[in-house]
Amino acid sequence: MHLLPAHSYRLASVNVPFMRAIQRTSLAVMCSAASLFITSMPALALPSDSSQAITLEADRATYNEKTGITTYTGNVVIQQGTIKIQADSLVANLNKNRQIEQITAKGRPAKFQQQISSDKGIARGEGQTIVYNAETGIMSMTGKAYLFQDGASFRGNTLRYSISAGDVEASGGNQGRIQIIIPPSATQNQTKAKSK
Repeated sequence: MHLLPAHSYRLASVNVPFMRAIQRTSLAVMCSAASLFITSMPALALPSDSSQAITLEADRATYNEKTGITTYTGNVVIQQGTIKIQADSLVANLNKNRQIEQITAKGRPAKFQQQISSDKGIARGEGQTIVYNAETGIMSMTGKAYLFQDGASFRGNTLRYSISAGDVEASGGNQGRIQIIIPPSATQNQTKAKSK
């Protein structure tokens, strides 16, 4: 396991050949894990997001080459364009090809935001734990989970958000019921679309 002191890392957008070249050092692998996470979501964000620099800040970072697990702790902030993740800790699991398999962010709460398209506002979500599965594109928020976009909001113990499809599944669990708020403009637009 490699330990690094507190630093702020700034990365440019990364292409695959460059990623292979920098995997020789621990710092490069940890930085590439952050960039892989952000760049694993390019079709889900504004096109301009993928051309922006990636900024990663944390108090501490560790990388275990044997397990492919990178851990960032202490006021973790990852940002690229409109994509922003804030957490107390963030763990990135890489597969054997050194690609992001899963990201787990924990906080009080852990937060993310992203503008998916220019005609929609920024989507914001939070939960005590946020897990992003890169293969399925599903972001699961648990523990006082909340998701907000364009005036609509979802609250529950667990929210599963398909970033590519925009689908949301909410569960109250033992914590009680879920709450969904749909703004009047959204229901009026649906009524107009049905009457055409």
